[in-house]
This record gives sequence, C-alpha cells and structure tokens, in this order.
Amino acid sequence: MKFTFRPTILVAMTLAFAAPGAAQEAAPAPTAEATAETPAAPAMSPDQYINNPEYLLNLDLSTGGRVVIQLYPNVAPGHVERLKQLARAGFYDGVKFHRVIDGFMAQTGDPTATGQGGSQLPDLKAEFNPTPHLRGTVSMARAESEDSANSQFFIMFQPRFSLDRRYTAFGRVVSGMQYVDAIQKGEPPAVMSRMVQVSVAADNRPMPSASMLVEAAPPPAAEITADQLNAPIR
Repeated sequence: MKFTFRPTILVAMTLAFAAPGAAQEAAPAPTAEATAETPAAPAMSPDQYINNPEYLLNLDLSTGGRVVIQLYPNVAPGHVERLKQLARAGFYDGVKFHRVIDGFMAQTGDPTATGQGGSQLPDLKAEFNPTPHLRGTVSMARAESEDSANSQFFIMFQPRFSLDRRYTAFGRVVSGMQYVDAIQKGEPPAVMSRMVQVSVAADNRPMPSASMLVEAAPPPAAEITADQLNAPIR
C-alpha cells in the first residue's frame, strides 16, 4: 500500500478559505492512503459517552505523560470504533509521530513511520461532521479519496477551520495537551516522539513507568576535522 502526501490539496483549500497567517496557509493537510470501508455503528447521545471510560482514549507519550482524548461516537461512530479496536489490539503501542508541523498538527498512526503505512483492516467511509478543528481536536488522516482513512490520525496544535467537513474529526484532547505540545517537530523529526502505549480508559491499563516515557537521544553531530576546515571551497 503506497501513501502519498498532496500539498496541492490544501493549496486549493486555502484559495477557497482565506485565513490569517501565511505559515498556516502554506502547511499541507495531513494525508494517508487506503481503499475500502467499514460500516459505522449507530450514533450516540452526549450523555452516553461524555466522561464514559469506554469512550476515553489514553495516549501515554514519550514526551513525559498521559494525553486523554474524549471520543465522539455521536458524529464519527465508525472511526471511534476503529481507534478503539486498534488500541485494544496494541497496534498503536510504540508508533511514532512521523509528521509534525509547528503551529498546525502532529500526525501519527503509521507503524512504518513513513506516512505510507496503515493497518490490515479495510479503509473507512468518511464521516465528515460539523466538529471544528480547534486546538486539541483529533481527526483522521486520509489521501485524496474521501473514503481512504485507515489508522493514521492527527492532533491539532492550533485551529484550522479549512479542514472542517473535509477530514473526519472524532475526538478532542481533554487533558495532557502539554505533552502534545512537546512532540518533536519535523517532516520527519530528527528524533520522533512516540506513543508508548495507547489504551481505552475502560480497560484500566496502568500508565508505563516514567523511565519509559522519555525521548530517544538525538543523533550525535558529525565531527568536523581540520582537513575539512582547510579544504578548498568549491
């Protein structure tokens, strides 16, 4: 399965949705590619899922702590069930944030950390909804096809309303946003932050030890020798 990013998609979006900030406008939309669909469960009312541990997702990050996401089965039941299914299978444990744009979003969910991977499950039919892409909103990555989301998702650093109704928002961070802010930036980052453990709150998986919630050491800088300093300029 080959995954591609298409910056031109967001360029077209920004032409239609003018928003302040040149850097914000220039950032491409999160993408991932996939092919089939999974039937969605019936929608739920807020009193059935708000603060219900069955619809709270815990992300224990290498940036130092736990991020709690309130899932929204009322607007994206199929996507919520997919995230829960993959979390319970251990699919996300150890997966890295491979594409992180400062002031925009942090993308993860690809076990290959290349932006080209996904799960073996069928792709999801889009569940576009009115949920705005605010700071902390969690939404599904996809390719050009609307029905191509699979396992990759992204967390917003800042609002980006041009993504509304074009990507399936399925939840929002309700605690631990400081650990999202600390995710290493880059496309890809030199050192990739990772999800050490992802679990459904109802399953009561204990948080990993503090020694596990740490970043890998950055690669050492290449040593500059005297010969290199004295080499002729080309």
